[in-house]
Amino acid sequence: MIEHVGVVNEITSNSIFVKLNVESACSGCHAKNVCGVDSGTKIIEIISNDKSYHIGEYVNVKLKESLGMKALFLGYIMPFIVIVSALFVFIFAGLSEGLAGIFAILLLIPYYVVLYFFKNKIKREFDFKIEKNKN
Repeated sequence: MIEHVGVVNEITSNSIFVKLNVESACSGCHAKNVCGVDSGTKIIEIISNDKSYHIGEYVNVKLKESLGMKALFLGYIMPFIVIVSALFVFIFAGLSEGLAGIFAILLLIPYYVVLYFFKNKIKREFDFKIEKNKN
């Protein structure tokens, strides 16, 4: 599990928004590149109807490490595969390297558009857990 301590920032009828802060422990964490919290603060939305939390309360936010790896794949590895594959295809099709590079980068537009349209499905899949901080 990837776990971070955060502060409840906002509470709505079906969500709790938690602000995660960078801690010195992030520098030594093996999963810091996966969770994306290692650079500044980040606000995470956690779907929950639990009314026992209040704004300003310290909480622990957890995510399965396998889901962190999936986020890494969707955000970094798959776009890299798209660019490199398209670059080879365009070069073998006879385009100049510069034009092939431009077209390969432009293929990221439909990739991220597809991710945008599936953002709600992806968001439901990344199931953050929240629990009260015992400190």
